[in-house]
Amino acid sequence: MFTAVAVALLSPGVVPPAGFANPGGAGYAPTMIVLDASGSMQRPDRGGTMMDSAKRAVRGFVESAPAESTVGLAVYGAGTGNDEAERAAGCRDVRVLQQPGKLDRGALTGAVDGVQARGWTPMGVSLREAAAALPDSGPRSIVLVSDGDDTCAPPEPCDVARELKQQGVDLVVHSIGFAVDEKARAQLSCMAQVTGGTYADAADGAALERILPRVTGAALRNYAASGTPIVGTDAYRTAPVAAAGHYLDTIGQREKRYYGVDAPAGGTVYFTGLMSFPRLPDINVLDDFNTVQIRVYDANGKDCNVFETDQASRSSDGVTLSVSSTFRGAQEKGSGGCRGAGRYYFEITWDRTSDGLPQRLPLELLIGVEHGVTDPGPAPSSEPTALTDSGGPDQPVTGGASLAAAATLDGSGHYTDTLQPGEFVFYRVRADWGQGLAYRVDFTGNGGSGTEATSNIATALYSPVGAEVDFDTHVYTGKDVSLPLSGKVMATVPIRYANRTASTARLRQEALAGWYYIAIKVGPPATAGDERPVPVRLTLTLAGNPEPGPVYEAGAADAMPADRTGAPAAADAAGPSDTAAPGSSNTVILLGVGAAILVSVAAIGVAILRRRG
Repeated sequence: MFTAVAVALLSPGVVPPAGFANPGGAGYAPTMIVLDASGSMQRPDRGGTMMDSAKRAVRGFVESAPAESTVGLAVYGAGTGNDEAERAAGCRDVRVLQQPGKLDRGALTGAVDGVQARGWTPMGVSLREAAAALPDSGPRSIVLVSDGDDTCAPPEPCDVARELKQQGVDLVVHSIGFAVDEKARAQLSCMAQVTGGTYADAADGAALERILPRVTGAALRNYAASGTPIVGTDAYRTAPVAAAGHYLDTIGQREKRYYGVDAPAGGTVYFTGLMSFPRLPDINVLDDFNTVQIRVYDANGKDCNVFETDQASRSSDGVTLSVSSTFRGAQEKGSGGCRGAGRYYFEITWDRTSDGLPQRLPLELLIGVEHGVTDPGPAPSSEPTALTDSGGPDQPVTGGASLAAAATLDGSGHYTDTLQPGEFVFYRVRADWGQGLAYRVDFTGNGGSGTEATSNIATALYSPVGAEVDFDTHVYTGKDVSLPLSGKVMATVPIRYANRTASTARLRQEALAGWYYIAIKVGPPATAGDERPVPVRLTLTLAGNPEPGPVYEAGAADAMPADRTGAPAAADAAGPSDTAAPGSSNTVILLGVGAAILVSVAAIGVAILRRRG
């Protein structure tokens, strides 16, 4: 099954998760590998030196990297000695050996083979140089490997990482500590944390050879994680108070993180935490299980008895856990806490973890605040949208590797794409109040046969607030197959605010207009090596005429004008705050009468076990 996904669609009475822009298209984030070639890398390891092990690790990644990826290589410490007389030169000794460009396996391998470990450790300077070598815009990643702390600071590596983020550079740093002490581990962890990246320990060369290809492979796809930086705390009393927005933090294994949100009287708070797990092909399947949980507390720390969890076995397939709470306590009256307007605290916990994962992973937070309504609009509907063949030619599309990059489908029609084994791809279609959608996915045979070609396929439909509307999964054996099976379709009823009062949980999820997301997955084959691409054809119907939406309480629309642009201040990313602060803004798009939508980012994964509150 797919895990839950969260995005926020917001009407004039809703303050949105802000700061998200859909870049469109698919691809890999340009990535620079930064390798430590300081003198300490001459230490012995596995019959050679640590430098020898690092070279083998880079070669391992180069051999397995996707041919379409953009990869560069930089080193520090290779051009000078490490005595005091050479310190000034050594602290400027950063060399870009391979500019980031389309993967050139021979050039990268040749460049790393020629590296000699000799000098100082200008880690902060190397971060600046690597960032400068990457493209000027768009998502970018750096993977930095070091066996010690920066011996040239200032600049402190974490300060450089923080400066880059404050300058608006869309950059994520993943760091690996190669047999490091606590001081170096703190520096490397900090760089990852302030940019929303990962940190991993490699105790020896054998571990580095396993970890570097994994981390670098994940970095190429890491552009899904984004948001205004925020730092949750380990206690609710010191938690940062965030307005509606789209935020980015990191979370450690078995760690709790707290965040505050102010709820208006009669309103609803949507709070979602998203964690994407790297693909780790050699994890023990029996232990490959992770859990993320959410709880809600009132201003006095009282447990509001709201508990949601998302859990997945086979996390190493690259799943995303999405835990979401739709908190309606502000609609209730009376005493006793957890009722009425006020401040509420949301606790996110990465509870159960599997071995072999990084110690910290990015955590995206999506926060929406919805005001009460005086008129919900038309009555609930219960008739599913029918899938009809609108005719016309097939339209080629390229699905995005995350909801942030989801390809837009322009209404009813036939859309074709080609998925590589192990890929999740995303498309979006906008449904206004009164409209409904239906679709089917046809997976075309690719010539594979036998057990070695078998993989799992899946599709899921998600509403704008992250609720799973429908899903289906089956086995692909290289022959034609459709999802859903048996001629069924994935479908919504006409979208109406009043659907949230329906008798079934599914219909209650079809109560907000905006972007609906279609996810398609082709799993890796049972046997490595038979990794043939799979053509897919998506047939979509968007039916119904737009109709008036709900009327929000007087004054609520003033919180989010429909034509609002600009960049209000972000929430206090450094720590606690007593004032709600908005995230950076989106442009709100008017839809029909009084409807406006905003989208925040998430990712999606396959899970054998799924969450339920």
